[in-house]
Amino acid sequence: MKVLLVDDEIEFVSTLAERLSFRGIDVDWISEPEEAIAKARQGCYDVAVLDVKMPRIDGIALKRQLQQTCPKMKFIFITGHGSRDAYMAGSAEAGSDCYLHKPLSLADLLAKISVIAAAREE
Repeated sequence: MKVLLVDDEIEFVSTLAERLSFRGIDVDWISEPEEAIAKARQGCYDVAVLDVKMPRIDGIALKRQLQQTCPKMKFIFITGHGSRDAYMAGSAEAGSDCYLHKPLSLADLLAKISVIAAAREE
């Protein structure tokens, strides 16, 4: 399972990447959405974990761009802004695979990644 983490909070995303890596997940992290597009062009990921609110390109717009390069990639959205209802109303068109709210539970994220991994194996 190859995971791409994209969040503009460098300390958060680097720490999260380290914690996933310790659990045997092949993970790359990026703090600039534009760099995520370039990284995906070098090789597709199974899952992208995207922050919803980022400068210049938000998570939903980034998902659309990443899907052009990697159409089979699955997405997990994370955010610390607003309510789940507000997020779901605004992202219904994006068809998110799942949504997690910050502060993020590592156990919840690992569970979502495991579900996606199991579905890929079927």
